[in-house]
Amino acid sequence: MKSRIPFLVVFLAASVALLAKDRKPNIVFLLADDQTFYSMGCYGNRDVKTPNMDRLARDGMIFDNHYDTTAICMASRANIMTGMFEYKAGCNFEHGDMRDSVWKKTYPMLLREAGYQTAFAGKFGFVVSRAGQRRGVLPEDDFDRWGGGPGQTSYATAKNKSMAKYAKEYPHATRSYGAFGADFIRDASKGDKPFCLSISFKAPHRPTTPDPAFDHVYAGKKFTKPKNYGRQRGEHFALQSRQGRQYERFTSWGYSDRYDEVMAIYHQQIYAIDVALGMIRKALKTHGVADNTVVIYTSDNGFLCGSHGYGSKVLPYEEASRVPLIVFDPRHQNSGKKLRCRALTGNVDFAPTMLELAGVSVPKNMDGRSLLPLLDDPGADIHESLPLINVWGPKEVHSLSVVTKDWKYIFWNFAGDGFEETEELYHTANDGLELENLAGNSDHYKQLVQMQKVYDAYVTDWKENGADYNNYEKFGTIFDRSVGWSKKQELVGKRRK
Repeated sequence: MKSRIPFLVVFLAASVALLAKDRKPNIVFLLADDQTFYSMGCYGNRDVKTPNMDRLARDGMIFDNHYDTTAICMASRANIMTGMFEYKAGCNFEHGDMRDSVWKKTYPMLLREAGYQTAFAGKFGFVVSRAGQRRGVLPEDDFDRWGGGPGQTSYATAKNKSMAKYAKEYPHATRSYGAFGADFIRDASKGDKPFCLSISFKAPHRPTTPDPAFDHVYAGKKFTKPKNYGRQRGEHFALQSRQGRQYERFTSWGYSDRYDEVMAIYHQQIYAIDVALGMIRKALKTHGVADNTVVIYTSDNGFLCGSHGYGSKVLPYEEASRVPLIVFDPRHQNSGKKLRCRALTGNVDFAPTMLELAGVSVPKNMDGRSLLPLLDDPGADIHESLPLINVWGPKEVHSLSVVTKDWKYIFWNFAGDGFEETEELYHTANDGLELENLAGNSDHYKQLVQMQKVYDAYVTDWKENGADYNNYEKFGTIFDRSVGWSKKQELVGKRRK
């Protein structure tokens, strides 16, 4: 009788391989705050030190055309959680909280329902409005482990109630989140459920409070200014864009006269995130789950950092709205090949991506698309266009813009009081610094008309599918290019002086 041992060995090996293939991956989602796309070595910046981010990029895939569809904290975080554009998520500063019915369809809720252990730490960014409660609340009970906080949170770990136990060893908050992540990974790896860890760092958001442990990293450093730096590189921008605090902060925040000092502090804060990322990846390896854990790293919005003579964020220009994105799936055949992807992607894509990784059906209400086809083929596309939305701050600065892989169109609707409706058109594929507005160039008239059509389609979608609460309804008319200023002014109201 022939021995059955070789057959059993082959059978068992095949079974183990099949189980490993069917095993749901763990997910680590890491979100910086105000980190512009060119702030990493892997994005071509030779002035900075980001060893762990660069290592993650070498292991995974870099995305070069990734946008936050609203470039400000609260709405961007709502975009990420819901997979919806702001006008559907219905949540932002000056508008209102997230409704409970919307929250129930977010990626943390759907993953937990699907059997994932979930954890959150850091700046949550919004609250949830629930029936019977006078004020919105943080949904901390909807996570298996909570290290989140209200509002902007604090750089002092001891002041963050849910993180206070880490204060002695990690008095600065950024590394405390790395420790939180490492502890959760240690404990979750002992169970039989997959996990999803979401960490939202406060850094490098102001106030400028870097971890003093890294004061030496950029001491005395001189930073290369981008080629679109300074007021003279922004004279072609619309007058409306200069009315918000983004314009005055070029001087008040020191980009005009203390550039090296300001950028050293900015990058020191990012360096601390890099250290925390290293702590988390080390924990994944130590506890034996690195080979089955997908890591995603990005930012909630970018930062202008003196480009065109502006500071801060919010505006639809590249440095404010385009951010870094790295995705590493250790199970994927393309990992470790140092690939880059030029496909147009947005912050609304994270929820669908994580749900698809977990084998959970993506709700039809989500505007985002899974990034996974791009891991298979970096030359593929998942979006033809995305909107860039700002309905926060001075009314003059409110705008709806659209971006494709190669082009950007901005419509400034505010008129009257010395303002005129203004269009901007940039060929971002060739002019990533946005130094030439082509809207008035007859050679590009056909492209202008095409981008106007893309824009108009989003206005129509806003009118038909946008939230009918939190004061979002009126913007379908305000952003309509075919509506005259006299009618819009009734909705906009008087200009603040």
